[in-house]
Amino acid sequence: MRNEQMFSVQGDAELLARAGHLFESARTEFLCVARDLDTWSQPAARAAIGTRMRATNSPGLTTRKLLSPTALADEETRAHVRLVRSRGAQVRISGSALPHETIIIDRRVTILAGRETPTGRQYTVTTSSTTVDAVHSLFSAIWDSSMDFDAYLRQDVPHLDADGRRILDALGSGLTDASAARRLGVSLRTYRRRVAELMATLDAGSRFQAGLRAGELGLPRRTK
Repeated sequence: MRNEQMFSVQGDAELLARAGHLFESARTEFLCVARDLDTWSQPAARAAIGTRMRATNSPGLTTRKLLSPTALADEETRAHVRLVRSRGAQVRISGSALPHETIIIDRRVTILAGRETPTGRQYTVTTSSTTVDAVHSLFSAIWDSSMDFDAYLRQDVPHLDADGRRILDALGSGLTDASAARRLGVSLRTYRRRVAELMATLDAGSRFQAGLRAGELGLPRRTK
């Protein structure tokens, strides 16, 4: 790394082979941006980051984890986040989905995750001070506008109008889209558009997550 400002690797295994030692090198600051808890999918990668998280109470080390809302889709993932926080990490939830995952170590190393491919993700590791500072600034801007984990779970219930609540009820009924549209007296296209709008309102990446998110926020279902 000393003579190589930037390199790319393919997949978690190669990332660990060439840059795994960096996870243990943090002394002052360890920042992690993750779309979900499966971001670093190989067990060895999760173990390396988990070891770093277990050391978050090291004197002088600040650990911050910024998560996408979909990371809290179920109780298991929320329990994991609580565990991370109990070890001293600060956790905030972004107001919108995070497209790419990032790790920043001591403002001297940045690891950027690319998109999924059949052969695994491509990761870019850089010690370029210009790049690291730019990514750190973006992290700080999103962090400052994001919500603390506990506050996120206590936040106000999103506003759903009567149609939105009927759509939510239809999603939980097990009906096909065509049957649900007929029940609601709308076209199939309109029904699917309203489902997409509801998912956006609930910040859910799937219909299943929409149901989970509604339950998490205590949104009432239509009574028959």
